[in-house]
Amino acid sequence: MEDRRRYLFFIFAIIHYVQAQQGFISLDCGLPSNEPPYMEPVTGLVFSSDADHIPSGISGRIQKNLEAVHIKPYLFLRYFPDGLRNCYTLDVLQNRRYLIKAVFVYGNYDGYNDYPSFDLYLGPNKWVRVDLEGKVNGSVEEIIHIPSSNSLQICLVKTGNSLPFISALELRLLRNDTYVVQDVSLKHLFRRYYRQSDRLIRYPDDVYDRLWSPFFLPEWTQITTSLDVNNSNNYEPPKAALTSAATPGDNGTRLTINWTLDNPDEQIHLYVHFAELEPVEANTNDTQLANAIKEFLARKFYFMVNEKITSNESVTPLDLAVSTVETVVNKCDGGNCSLQLVQSQRSMPRRVPLVNAMEAFTAIKFPHSETNPDDVISIKVIQATYELSRVDWQGDPCLPQQFLWAGLNCSYMNMSTSPRIISLDLSSHKLTGKIVPDIQNLTQLQKLDLSNNKLTGGVPEFLANMKSLLFINLSNNNLVGSIPQALLDRKNLKLEFEGNPKLCATGPCNSSSGNKETTVIAPVAAAIAIFIAVLVLIIVFIKKRPSSIRALHPSRANLSLENKKRRITYSEILLMTNNFERVIGEGGFGVVYHGYLNDSEQVAVKVLSPSSSQGYKEFKAEVELLLRVHHINLVDMNDMVWYYRTYRLTEKSDVYSFGIVLLEIITNQPVLEQANENRHIAERVRTMLTRSDISTIVDPNLIGEYDSGSVRKALKLAMSCVDPSPVARPDMSHVVQELKQCIKSENLRLRAGLNQVIDSKSS
Repeated sequence: MEDRRRYLFFIFAIIHYVQAQQGFISLDCGLPSNEPPYMEPVTGLVFSSDADHIPSGISGRIQKNLEAVHIKPYLFLRYFPDGLRNCYTLDVLQNRRYLIKAVFVYGNYDGYNDYPSFDLYLGPNKWVRVDLEGKVNGSVEEIIHIPSSNSLQICLVKTGNSLPFISALELRLLRNDTYVVQDVSLKHLFRRYYRQSDRLIRYPDDVYDRLWSPFFLPEWTQITTSLDVNNSNNYEPPKAALTSAATPGDNGTRLTINWTLDNPDEQIHLYVHFAELEPVEANTNDTQLANAIKEFLARKFYFMVNEKITSNESVTPLDLAVSTVETVVNKCDGGNCSLQLVQSQRSMPRRVPLVNAMEAFTAIKFPHSETNPDDVISIKVIQATYELSRVDWQGDPCLPQQFLWAGLNCSYMNMSTSPRIISLDLSSHKLTGKIVPDIQNLTQLQKLDLSNNKLTGGVPEFLANMKSLLFINLSNNNLVGSIPQALLDRKNLKLEFEGNPKLCATGPCNSSSGNKETTVIAPVAAAIAIFIAVLVLIIVFIKKRPSSIRALHPSRANLSLENKKRRITYSEILLMTNNFERVIGEGGFGVVYHGYLNDSEQVAVKVLSPSSSQGYKEFKAEVELLLRVHHINLVDMNDMVWYYRTYRLTEKSDVYSFGIVLLEIITNQPVLEQANENRHIAERVRTMLTRSDISTIVDPNLIGEYDSGSVRKALKLAMSCVDPSPVARPDMSHVVQELKQCIKSENLRLRAGLNQVIDSKSS
């Protein structure tokens, strides 16, 4: 019974821990990618490496003699010697409010003792200038912001000779009914609790991990309480910040708080938190009388901002419970701001104003809309497909205009309208493979230059359907086949395609002389004749001795066509045969075409003609027969999986199967999705990974209760297991080691939370 109770306690502790940090992203920037997530012992927060969220930068570490004054997440850093703009990409919830913190601890990591300065951007908009001059202990920049999409980009921009760097990135999901402002973000100015102390308050005392600094002036009087203070309102300021308060000293009736601004025209948003720490005790059993006494003796005071009363209604703090007053300061003359709490004439003389804590923000309006999200997704898929590793292809593709991605041009109407990509130049980029179909999703594209690469396959039909295109350059590639007639018929479209020896404008492509063509046709015809003759002999042999064939593979004889066939779409057949370009034979069922499977393996594609004298059943019977027949002089059928063709399994096929199972476990999705043309799970996950959007991949039943770094690592491992090329798949021993590392990281995260809960229970 005791073991069961202990087990249940552990389960509840783990659940509490996971829920407590749900919506948190804590990145230790520069932490090596092979380091597992860890629990920071002071705060109990779980940090992980930033390596999966940025493609550039170099890991550094502050000097040893400075490490003692900083917590572990601030010992490493990532600095950026290459490029002007380097960007993190983070998965977030669209239209949800986030507290975003960027931490910078220089720590003389480079030995130059030269404190850098640079700019920090949120997407296409400048957030703040980071200047670390004189900030020996580092700097924290904080903003409350609502992302407009499910992907948030935080960029460091070089502005001088010094190199940008960052120590940590911390995102905290807030309630959407707090810090409500219209069309602006809130840049942190200060957050204070009023007490004579040197303690910095943050998580776990503050459930949103806000940083509260102590502040107190000598002329003030401090009051405190050992009683519990209820902090249950929308903002949930930490109880540790509410058990003390500042009041006017020397029998004063006015409490004044001053601060200064660099820009006097900035709009200020104040959130002032009050709690009565000296509640009135009415010694009577008469409830009505007791309430009247409390009302008469309660503190009452007014808000004055820059010598102006903000409201005619006085403020009365709640007994041992928080209340929050929000107010806006539109302008401070000369940059000098003041908040005064002035005692009401209806308040008893000794019941002077008090304040427990206060937050101040400046309003920032970000003028630029991000590039059209469909264009962003498309260009990132293109980037991933062609493996374009360019340091200048980070952040928003079109904005700011001085950081426009190389090879792109965009259209700009006004700052509130999303830019569109209108030109894509990927010439001389050593591109291989086919022309990626995601190009057609750039619906405003006017110019496409793919020249001087090593592209293969045919010219896709979709290019003809892109009505905005005015110029296409496909010159000097390895494209084959005929150019779609619809593309040639397009008026006002300039098409360049020279330098593709196997590509022609009209009709069947003849890349050889007549004599050479004859020498090719003759052996092909002979091969077909031999194939037909052997096929007839085998059929006769089968009819005479059916049992002998079954003896070869008894289980195989019972496999029907439905069990063996592989689904091949009509578009795949068109691509395979280059639009049925080359005929190699014709029989009673229809025409046989020559083609290539996966651009390498030659295949014969037999198509049942609607006018065939023999029907579908006979055609199906012949295919089933060929599936069962195996002979040294007959090629295998290619419309079934390798296992059924060979009846042999290798380690690499085991790795592939394991990868599929791993994808099913992570995603909780079927292998084939019938609602989406039976798209394979590997194809679906590969597409979503290019968008850096693991939240749409992982099983939704987990409701985000996992470490994104471990999950992303497991997904990449699964995708390597299902690589089409067996040679490219990892060994099973490597797979096991990597998965153990993922499990170790997750267990460490959970164990850290469990220890924290146990410590809190024991205390």
